[in-house]
Amino acid sequence: MYKILKKETLAPNIYLMDIEAKRVAKSCYPGQFVIVKMDEKGERIPLTICDYDREIGSVTIVFQALGSSTKRMAEYEVGDEFRDFAGPLGRKSELIDEPEAELRKKSILFVAGGVGTAPVYPQVKWMKEQGYDVDCVIGARNKDLIILEDEMKKVAKNVYVTTDDGSYGFKGNVNDCIKDLVNNQGKHYDLVIAIGPVIMMKFVCILTKEIGIPTIVSMNPIMVDGTGMCGACRLTVGGKVKFACVDGPEFDGHLVDFDESMKRQQMYKTVEGRAILKEKEGATHKGGGCGCSDDPADR
Repeated sequence: MYKILKKETLAPNIYLMDIEAKRVAKSCYPGQFVIVKMDEKGERIPLTICDYDREIGSVTIVFQALGSSTKRMAEYEVGDEFRDFAGPLGRKSELIDEPEAELRKKSILFVAGGVGTAPVYPQVKWMKEQGYDVDCVIGARNKDLIILEDEMKKVAKNVYVTTDDGSYGFKGNVNDCIKDLVNNQGKHYDLVIAIGPVIMMKFVCILTKEIGIPTIVSMNPIMVDGTGMCGACRLTVGGKVKFACVDGPEFDGHLVDFDESMKRQQMYKTVEGRAILKEKEGATHKGGGCGCSDDPADR
């Protein structure tokens, strides 16, 4: 069992929890994720790692209470326990293994949208710990939905907050802010790392492709087993079939087929949709061919 050590409300329906998970804390890195399960019959919920403390043995998760499972999860308090806390899953950020000489040459802009700020934070923090300065854009619909701003200001050189309604910071979406930084403030970036809603990442990639900045995105589609065997998180990157849970979650954003991914996620929610996908995708429908059902209702 995995005990909740700390709980904090970051914004309406957005919660932070520190979970006692010594083995995961010991081996996880920025960019990876975990799958949590509240009880024996609970839904498997994938969540990117927001932070970790190897000495205490804790892992920080941030989630938005939208569905029945996450709403029930939001009712958990300090001292309550999760039945499963599986991880670390997925590949760590490529920045972790990039040669220092190459990394030091780069000017990097992180772009965080909404709850996507949570998986951006550990990467920016890691960069700070290694002695690299990076900039960060945090975007949300309004001031109340901005999260982790103070934490981000402690680890990023510059933090630019933008809200769609102009209630705080720069008025506009993250793309408007990127254009302002590059076109009006003379900023130069060699790499953009964007994490947030899929539609946001799509339009960030359209912009950065136009202005010639390589871009990495973190895909967070529906996941069932988190091992590449169920096929739920299948997507196309550069014309090739990939599975976000084992090949990602980070990919070259200019190669991701966002439209297909968004359409597929809607289809995967229904039995009829999954049947159509299974017929259409054939042998590549599942990643590992474990033979298990691709219908979450069967699990």
